[in-house]
Amino acid sequence: MQRLRIIAVLVILGSLAVLTSCGLLKGNRSDVEDKNLAKPLSFTIVYAKDNLLHKQGISSVIGAFEKSHPNIVIDEVNETWTGSYGEYLKMKEAVGEFPDLVEMSETQLFADAGLLYEIPGDLVNLLQPAPEVIGRFYNLPLELPAPQGIIYSKAVFRKAGIAAPPKTFGEFIEACEKIKRLGIDPIVVGAKDIGHMEYWVNKFLIDEVYIHNPDWNAQRSEGKVSWTDPAPMKAMNKLASLWGLGYVAQGFVATSDNQTASILVSGQAAMLFSGPIMFNLIKAADPSFEYGFFALPDDNGKINVAGAQAPVGWSISAKAALDPDKLEAITQFLHYFYGEDQYPRYLQAVNGIPSTNVEIDYPLPEAMSSVFRVLDDPKTGKSMFMDRFSGRNIPPPQFSDWFYQTAQDWLTGNTSVEAAMKEADRMWDALKQ
Repeated sequence: MQRLRIIAVLVILGSLAVLTSCGLLKGNRSDVEDKNLAKPLSFTIVYAKDNLLHKQGISSVIGAFEKSHPNIVIDEVNETWTGSYGEYLKMKEAVGEFPDLVEMSETQLFADAGLLYEIPGDLVNLLQPAPEVIGRFYNLPLELPAPQGIIYSKAVFRKAGIAAPPKTFGEFIEACEKIKRLGIDPIVVGAKDIGHMEYWVNKFLIDEVYIHNPDWNAQRSEGKVSWTDPAPMKAMNKLASLWGLGYVAQGFVATSDNQTASILVSGQAAMLFSGPIMFNLIKAADPSFEYGFFALPDDNGKINVAGAQAPVGWSISAKAALDPDKLEAITQFLHYFYGEDQYPRYLQAVNGIPSTNVEIDYPLPEAMSSVFRVLDDPKTGKSMFMDRFSGRNIPPPQFSDWFYQTAQDWLTGNTSVEAAMKEADRMWDALKQ
């Protein structure tokens, strides 16, 4: 087992920041907690639940917090939803039920609408802050970005005569062909969850578009580029080729992200495109399963990943911040979440990379060494998902969800890539109004 060690950055100062609040209520933190014991407090919380271990990691910290803070009740909004998590949050806001504390990815959209509160300084000082949005910090990152890549069965690779991970996209296609000849599906895709399609779509958009032109979104809004241009067309045609060549397991539209791990370990498929968060699900499905990880290269062997930090993470609602007692309860929880006892438990559940400025030490699976090699290689290109850009590069509201869902239409043969990309131009212009 390898162990992750993030060097402390002024640990004493970090600890001091925990003890010294920025004065949300008068008195030190102990005085505030003693005062609150006589007055029950509560707040609502919503977070993405696409991955079971992510859900379990957060929920376990909430349970521990409520036991140690009996005066505070956290209401986990647990109803299920169809479509994307972002659309669900917009629906909650529309019906007047926007949560007090929320895991947020479309930060600028909600900040521009006045729904988010600037993160207090005592919390910002504990973490490596997410990028600013309109000059302010609205997020506490749950973890630093870890790259998606191919998680593969070492046994199937050996059986297919694949001695090492492919060095180019062409070699990856050759590996898929060798695996297909064995009667095994080369790739399993969990397209029932839009987040899984988001991985695949953005992999090729990063390779062909964003790594070369980080301002592509802004230029699209200005009418200077088009979805039918050679670069985005090449990206989506490469994605479609994996389906067209028969490398993706059938039934992908009905397969959930969480099901992909069991399909991989059962030997039905050889590869899964995801991130380190899946390692623990694979271990739970079969502790003896041998797997490896590699970043999917482009045509020239260049590695590009979604490794640039984006403004995502915990956000506090502006409405909740109007109530000093509620704001104090939320702040107490966030200090607790990132504390020495609880934060490692969350990180271990998801194999996350710490976002705090203090030393974190916890066991990691062997495959994480490959993840860190990708991140630490100075030649690795780092970008972000289409909908994680901010400022002038923020895409129109709802466009990214539409695009990820529309990808299924050309992958299932209900439309062509060419027709879908023409429609993408029309949809972008319609939604940006």
